[in-house]
Amino acid sequence: MDSEELAGRLHADGYQISTDAESADAVLVNTCGFVDAAKRESVETLLAAGEGHAKVIAVGCLAQRYGAELAEELPEATVLSFDDYANIGDRVDDVLSGRELTARQPSDRRHILPITPVDRTPDVPPPGHDWLRRRRLTSGPTASIKLASGCDRRCSFCAIPSFRGRFVSRTPPEILSEASWLAGTGVREIILVSENSTSYGKDFGDLQALEKLLPDLAATDGIERIRVNYLQPAEVRPGLIEVLARTPSVAPYFDLSFQHSAPSVLRRMRRFGSSERFLELLASIRAINPSAGVRTNVIVGFPGETEADFDELEHFLDEARMDAVGVFGYSDEDGTEAETFADKLSEDVIEQRLRRLSARVEELTSQCAEDRIGSQVEILVHAVGYEDPEDAADMDERSAWGTAAHQAPDVDGQTLLAAPEPGPSYAVGDLVMATVVDSTGVDLMAAPMAVPAVTGT
Repeated sequence: MDSEELAGRLHADGYQISTDAESADAVLVNTCGFVDAAKRESVETLLAAGEGHAKVIAVGCLAQRYGAELAEELPEATVLSFDDYANIGDRVDDVLSGRELTARQPSDRRHILPITPVDRTPDVPPPGHDWLRRRRLTSGPTASIKLASGCDRRCSFCAIPSFRGRFVSRTPPEILSEASWLAGTGVREIILVSENSTSYGKDFGDLQALEKLLPDLAATDGIERIRVNYLQPAEVRPGLIEVLARTPSVAPYFDLSFQHSAPSVLRRMRRFGSSERFLELLASIRAINPSAGVRTNVIVGFPGETEADFDELEHFLDEARMDAVGVFGYSDEDGTEAETFADKLSEDVIEQRLRRLSARVEELTSQCAEDRIGSQVEILVHAVGYEDPEDAADMDERSAWGTAAHQAPDVDGQTLLAAPEPGPSYAVGDLVMATVVDSTGVDLMAAPMAVPAVTGT
């Protein structure tokens, strides 16, 4: 959303937006500043952009987090901060005119807003909040909407609050208006994102704001599915479970950021819970909707993690039986509490645990996909036919790829939908009821039950 807001602002200022870097006068790289792999990819992208004739401008979290330090290390790029977004057209003018800009020294953005949530009314909306200036850069049937920005939690391994700032919710009317606008562009599924979606509304004094918002969003003309990403397990409420698991057009999908399950590790992470409490949470979800999708991320090799802690995490994942699990090895993040911990594990131990758990997770998620064989799913069509000519022998050109309610686009696997017999081919944006007939890893294969329920545009 940040990129699309920047694109909209630049378009309004008279700039032509292009995806062709070779012909552009300036290339904006929206960087990521959280995990090492994303940082490296951002730097590599900036370096690659610098090989052309265009001026290179770094924006986003890496630019915000490191500011002047990044500018010194990468003199080929102009480094801008979030504070420059409101006047991005002027800043691009400066770059193209050769006017020198001084990159800001990074500061802790948690101090920008008052501590009391109800007093938070920022003069300048955080990045991605100004939907009126948004310009879509893709044309698929799904799109994200920011529920909020920032985070007030203090997880010992996470630096996001320091450069994203305190938690700031968007108002329901803003979100509903943006959803309606996206529906008019052909979007059929809305994905609600934030650093902590379960906190939505606390800064305007309503801890049930998300439960109230979801049915209204689901009623938006043209929107057929609402998905919520990033739920903090410690903040998941019974009422929220009910709304997510039962509301028509709201995907029964629970993106629960467990991070670990051993109580001793969770305490050092400054998080709450245990294997027992997390399994109880999953049981309460499945008691309402047994087919609900569940995904999580976990960190292995956290400072002080013992072999017994690791075994507990592995046993928890065996019991939890989730559809998708991201496994990450611990690495220090600049400025975090965990960076100062003395009892670090060796890289060899972290890598060994990462490989072991990743292999186990691959087995577990494949089993979960296999368990869905015979069930009925509703598939949102993302693409029709095959892109790789090598697939031509095995795949009907009228087949389609899509996602079921338990599959978040681009992260949780996908479903191959067999060609309709008889009938016309599918269209991107169709919703098709189907029966799962096979699985490969986390991906499903399904046969349509009837003609498409909704025709896409």
